[in-house]
Amino acid sequence: MSVTVDDLLVQARRRIRRIGPHELAGVVRDGGIVVDIRPAGQRRAEGELPGAVVVERNVLEWRFDPRGGHRLPGVRGLDQPVVVVCSEGYASSLAAASLADLGYTGAADLVGGYCAWRSWFTGGSR
Repeated sequence: MSVTVDDLLVQARRRIRRIGPHELAGVVRDGGIVVDIRPAGQRRAEGELPGAVVVERNVLEWRFDPRGGHRLPGVRGLDQPVVVVCSEGYASSLAAASLADLGYTGAADLVGGYCAWRSWFTGGSR
């Protein structure tokens, strides 16, 4: 029996925290990492996310493997909050679930992705 991508999203979102754009600054302030997984072309077209670490999706697990030799220097441990951001909040759910599989207890994604953050940021409701 196969599953659909919608099934995968539901399963992933049960295992991660989902946060809103207004919460990102607090994550960073509290020592967490915001990770932008959008490809370079998408970042160019949509804009950069201030304060985010850019880690394209194809290398995410290697950069966050707590025992791996390719881990990012800012990764401190499995209890460190990590918020994954994509364009609209779909791929980030799957990516955050992958980080949860690696053992990250604070794995999360941004509801609505970069597009929701940009709308919130430019809407003046900060």
